[in-house]
Amino acid sequence: MSNQQAKNSLDEFYSSLNEFISFYSSLDSRLNTVRQKFSFLYFYKNLGWHISMSTAFQCSIKRIRFDENYKPANNTRLTTNFANLARGESRQENLRRTLAMINNRFNSLATADNPRGDRYSLEIDIISAEIDIEGNGQTFPFIETLKSTIIDHHTNERIEGMIGNSFSSYVRDYDFSVVLPSLGCKANEKPEDFGDLHGKLYQHLVNSAVFKAEFNKQPVICLSVSTTKTYYRSANVHPILGVEYTNDDYSRTDEYFKKMGLSVRYFKPENGNAPLAFYFAGDLLHDYTDFELISAISTMESFQKIYRPEIYNTNSSAGVVYQPSLSYGDYSLTRIVYDRVERGELAVKQGKWTEENFIKPYKDILDEWAVNFKVATAQQDNAA
Repeated sequence: MSNQQAKNSLDEFYSSLNEFISFYSSLDSRLNTVRQKFSFLYFYKNLGWHISMSTAFQCSIKRIRFDENYKPANNTRLTTNFANLARGESRQENLRRTLAMINNRFNSLATADNPRGDRYSLEIDIISAEIDIEGNGQTFPFIETLKSTIIDHHTNERIEGMIGNSFSSYVRDYDFSVVLPSLGCKANEKPEDFGDLHGKLYQHLVNSAVFKAEFNKQPVICLSVSTTKTYYRSANVHPILGVEYTNDDYSRTDEYFKKMGLSVRYFKPENGNAPLAFYFAGDLLHDYTDFELISAISTMESFQKIYRPEIYNTNSSAGVVYQPSLSYGDYSLTRIVYDRVERGELAVKQGKWTEENFIKPYKDILDEWAVNFKVATAQQDNAA
C-alpha cells in the first residue's frame, strides 16, 4: 500500500470514527431526554397520587337559616326533613308550624323556672358540607345537618344547642336506593362493603380542620328506630333522654352509621310515643349538656311526628316490648302538608343523580382514596 493509500484509509477511519462519536453523542442526548421525561412522569405520577391522597377532598361548610322564610338551595336534597316542607303553596305555613312544634316540645322538657312553657325558642341553621374531590373548585354537596342555638327570652342569653340532629346525604340515597335494589337485597341484607365509602367520607369531614373550626363537638344524629327490629324497655332512665330501650342486633341503618364511626342508643323521652335512635361518637350521656340533648329531642321528634306519624304521633305509647310499624293505624296526622308518595320517589331520583354526577365520574379517585384512608391518620393530620 502506498503512502497516499494509507493516508486515505486513515482519513476514512477517522471520518467514520467521528460519525460514530457524533451518532453516539446524539443517541446519548436522546436517551437523557427520554430518561428525564420518564423521570418527570414518574415524579408527576407520584406527586399526583400524593395530591389526591393528601390535599384533595377539601371540605367547605355553608349555613342557611331555617325559619319561615327558608328557601332550599339549588343543591339541597328535596327529601330532607327541612327542604321538603318548604315547597308548594303551604310552604310558609308548614315552616311556621314546624318551628312552633319544635319550640313547644323544647319548653315541655326544659321546665325549670319556665312555668308558662314559653321561656325558650330555637334558632336553627342548616349546615351544608361540600367536598371538592379534584381541588379545582368543583364541589359536591355531601351532607346537610342542623345546628341549633337556644334563645333564653328571660335573660336574652344565647345557648349552644346540638350539632347534628337531622342527617341528609346524597351518597346515602345512592347506597340505599340504587346499590341495594340493584343487588336484589331484601330487608337487612347488604353487601359486606356496604357504606364503606360513605363512612370514610363522613369521618374525613368531621375530622377536617374546617369542621373543627366551626364546631367544638361531634354531631349527634337522631333518627327513627327501625321497623325491622324489636326493642325492649330497660330499667335505665335518663333525666333528659328518658327510658332506654335495647335490641338484640343492629339494623341495616345501625350498621351503616357504625361505618361512620358512630354508636347507637335508643331512648324514649318523657311524654314521647316511641324511642328515638341516637347516633354519636364518644359518650352520649356525658359529652353533651342537657340543653343540647333537649334541642336534639325537640327538633327530631317534631320531624318524626310529621314524617312517621305511625310511630311517633300515635294515640298510645310504646310498650315494654316494641316493634315499630308503618302499617299501625291508630295515629294522628299533623297539620303539615306534603306529598308522602313523591318524597319516596325523589329518594330514588337523588340516588341515581348521585351515581351519575359523583360515583361514576370520580370512581377511580374515590376507590384509591378509600383504600388508603385511615381515621387515625386524618385525626393526626388535623391535630398537627
